[in-house]
Amino acid sequence: MKEYNVVGLMSGTSLDGLDIAYCTFQFNKGKWKYAIHQAETIKYSKDWLVKLTEAHKLNGENLIYLHSAYGEFLGKKVLGFIKKYGIKKVDLVSSHGHTIFHRPELGFTFQLGNGANIASGCGITTVSDFRTLDVALKGQGAPLVPIGDKLLFQEYAFCLNLGGFSNISFEEKDNRIAFDICPVNTALNYLAAIKGKIFDRDGTMAKSGRVNKELLQKLNTLNYYKKKEPKSLGREWFESYFLPLIKNSTISTGDKLATVNEHIAQQIAGVILASGKKGNLLISGGGANNKFLISTLRDKLPKHKIVIPDAILVNFKEALVFALLGVLKIENKINTLSSVTGAQTDSSGGVVYKSGN
Repeated sequence: MKEYNVVGLMSGTSLDGLDIAYCTFQFNKGKWKYAIHQAETIKYSKDWLVKLTEAHKLNGENLIYLHSAYGEFLGKKVLGFIKKYGIKKVDLVSSHGHTIFHRPELGFTFQLGNGANIASGCGITTVSDFRTLDVALKGQGAPLVPIGDKLLFQEYAFCLNLGGFSNISFEEKDNRIAFDICPVNTALNYLAAIKGKIFDRDGTMAKSGRVNKELLQKLNTLNYYKKKEPKSLGREWFESYFLPLIKNSTISTGDKLATVNEHIAQQIAGVILASGKKGNLLISGGGANNKFLISTLRDKLPKHKIVIPDAILVNFKEALVFALLGVLKIENKINTLSSVTGAQTDSSGGVVYKSGN
């Protein structure tokens, strides 16, 4: 039986903070088992929020500088996390990075946070840059979490993550199928910010608003929703297609929140119902804490059991899975599924940086 002690790092597009999770993985008799021992979300300072928000506007030299600086930042946070919780053994750090560009249709993607700087900063072998190989193989480079769904959460018919964007994965004819569905916190947090809030806690503002049929129809008829998977979403798509519809609407912010909430629930329920599959639906990610959104989704899926796990798994499932992706890379095992991304072949993505310590 092999055992790995891994620190997984995840920074989502909604900029909620840096998720850090200390996990152990055991591989025994052909199956992976996991445990999350310590986990926390480190909120970004105002300075880092500005840097990450504005990074896509930088010239090449300044972007590469920030790439290294953010890597150093991550390395320091890993060391602080290890010291805070008295962690004795870490075999590996596995980092998703922070997505700045994601244009697979143009052949590139970029996640900020140089793994070399993480490894040198914390003195621990680091795996990072998980998406670029898949994109080079003509894939979407996303989503990557489905390999974790397949290996760690087989008992669920569907695994749904509600982060900056929603993505889903499930088995279909012995293949894992997964794709991004629609914006979630990227849109909801944008609207909450207009009202001076970081996010709409429990969906309270959305619940008080009214669904606007005209805006809802415009959102539901965006071309992305007509595309077949594999497909993925990013900041560029949100800013080019989704955001203008919200901005151009003259309804109140509360009504916009209500309408986007309804849109999210309709799109997710539509995907699940169209699959023809029955069974439990595991929901994780920050959106799982949005009581009004979950209630709206339950109403649309009365024959499916929605499972909201404990807070640790809700908030740190992605950090957990990226920790697993790092282990799979070290093991030289497949961690990216072509059935999900549309790449020419399955692959073992990620770049390994050994600190020498």
